[in-house]
Amino acid sequence: MKESLQNIDLQLMYNKAFELAAIYIPNLFFTLIVLFVGIFVIRILNRIVHKAMTIKNLDESLEKFVASLISISLKIILLITVASMLGIQMTSFVALLGAAGLAVGLALQGSLSNFAGGILILLFKPFKVGDFIEAQGQLGVVKEIQIFNTILTTVDNKVIFIPNSDLSNGQIINYSAEATRRVDFTFGIGYNDDLEKARNIIFGLIKDDSRIQQDPEPVVMLAELADSSVNLAVRVWCKTEDYWAIFFDMNENVKLAFDKEGISIPFPQRDVHLYQHSLDSGKV
Repeated sequence: MKESLQNIDLQLMYNKAFELAAIYIPNLFFTLIVLFVGIFVIRILNRIVHKAMTIKNLDESLEKFVASLISISLKIILLITVASMLGIQMTSFVALLGAAGLAVGLALQGSLSNFAGGILILLFKPFKVGDFIEAQGQLGVVKEIQIFNTILTTVDNKVIFIPNSDLSNGQIINYSAEATRRVDFTFGIGYNDDLEKARNIIFGLIKDDSRIQQDPEPVVMLAELADSSVNLAVRVWCKTEDYWAIFFDMNENVKLAFDKEGISIPFPQRDVHLYQHSLDSGKV
């Protein structure tokens, strides 16, 4: 009798196993097909996105970031789809995932804001690698744009890491954005010096420097009648990469030319007059 009951239980288990196999094996097989087909489709979509961004000549760092983001997003969607096909209850899973994401987001709030700032910089491109910029009180050449930080190299070869959130929300001056720049000078001469002679000397130096562009036309004009000097404003245009070389060379050349031609360069002076008083009947 006992053996008979055991045989019946085993038969019921076998029947249940076959029943479950009949239900889930075709579903599992179909799910695997969807998984492999989905991976194949994602690869094709990644290639299409890559070609589209290549045609539009997007920045290489932006291209890689966007392609990676799209690939990860599509794979997450595929994973959720496959899990639901297997009968996994996704409501509680998604809720748990959302709670975990919220906790991680609060813990990494600063890092996430830097990540978002990096995305904005890559998308809107206020600067690129190699540009000379001023931001957050720092001057330097952009060495690398990372996801969380942007790295600058200063003119004295220091390396500065600036968080991307500060860059995306702050003021940025890009000195390399345009092909040409205007170089401004102010040269002072004495009130007794010949104004036209000084102007002609400066124009001559401008003409002799091939790096200075003639269009827009260079300008030398009287800017101010100051306390101790007559100030001439000089405006010239050049290629962006020649800016500092022209700035330093012109200052030196003007000083040497003024000295040679007898044009004085005044500097602030103070005259002190001494008066001698004699005492006369107790009066000064």
